[in-house]
Amino acid sequence: MSDRSGGRRLKPGYRWATVFVAAVLAVTSGLVAVEALRLAGDALERPGVDAFYEQPADAAVGDPGSLVKIDPLLGAPLAARAWRIMYRTTDVHGDPAVATGVLVVPLAPAPPGGRIVLSWGHPTTGAARECAPSYGFDPFLAIEGLRPLLDRGYAVVATDYIGMGTDGPDSYLVGVSGGNAVLDAVRAARSIPETRASDRVVLWGHSQGGAAVLFAAERAASYASELQIDAVAAAAPAASLPNLMSAHLDDISGVTIGSYAFTAFASVYPDAELDDILTPAALEIVPRMNQLCLLSNISELHRIGEPLVGDFTLSDPTTTAPWAELLAENSAGSTAFDAPLFVAQGLDDELVVPDDTADFVRHEAGLGIRVTYETIPFATHGTVAYLALPGLMQWLDRVVR
Repeated sequence: MSDRSGGRRLKPGYRWATVFVAAVLAVTSGLVAVEALRLAGDALERPGVDAFYEQPADAAVGDPGSLVKIDPLLGAPLAARAWRIMYRTTDVHGDPAVATGVLVVPLAPAPPGGRIVLSWGHPTTGAARECAPSYGFDPFLAIEGLRPLLDRGYAVVATDYIGMGTDGPDSYLVGVSGGNAVLDAVRAARSIPETRASDRVVLWGHSQGGAAVLFAAERAASYASELQIDAVAAAAPAASLPNLMSAHLDDISGVTIGSYAFTAFASVYPDAELDDILTPAALEIVPRMNQLCLLSNISELHRIGEPLVGDFTLSDPTTTAPWAELLAENSAGSTAFDAPLFVAQGLDDELVVPDDTADFVRHEAGLGIRVTYETIPFATHGTVAYLALPGLMQWLDRVVR
């Protein structure tokens, strides 16, 4: 075979470069093809997706964590199988509730003792049913770190929380409801034979989800004592609601978060009345804001909410009853837990203030929790979880054996 181009022999370095580029292009083309097939599977599932979220008459009847229904997903990630799940849980008052989510399990054989289940708590996506991540066209998109977690053999379950995806009480930043949904998602995952799950659990969440997994860790010993919590990780957790609200009383973030949170609190706490805390202008606009999902409607949310900046609340909710008590009650940190804790914080985060996270880390360490705190200088609130993944994976490899 001739080794010539334009009549001149190629140097060995060029030949190796050509082979390398060809190999990269082949691998890239293969990955693109696999991803295209996965998305094609997502597209094929869309026509019947709404029916999955309809609850049967006895949906809430059964033990927390028991399955209501399960639906295999065609568009599973590479080398994995996946399902949408509907399962039973309990809300902040201990009443039966139903939640949905997704479960992803590697195709590789499970270890002899069974897989560790990682329960993911997603950041704020909105409050409406259709804002549920599992309902999205790509139900895996918002699971931050899914690929390296699957590669390490974890079964990954991701709750939508109560009130999203399927009918249920609003649970936005309602700590106990969020924590229960995270733990019961693990129970639901373990009940599926293909998961081959052990009783070992890792909790990982971002922002709203960071608070949810912290509540899950605090409640696990009493609520789900059969589970062994091996590790807990949170990126920019909404750990202190009084601090979060104080930082944004007079900006668009406060209007957006407040629209979701005050509506949720008013719907589940009898003493919380919206017209006692929100201005007439806010009362008129808030229902519309609660119909909009955050990421897909951020411009519209800002357009609607901007006129309310400075005219959103009648008084400071962090000092006004019952809101001050509810904000404190739904903040993490009231109880220690045995598992090690990883916290990541972006120093360019303008939503969850870095100083507040540093205070929370010191508080947790003061409770005797073994805390690893990683700050990322250039990370924002939106990027911190992804940028924390290298450190998180190294930490998990070290503490989860």
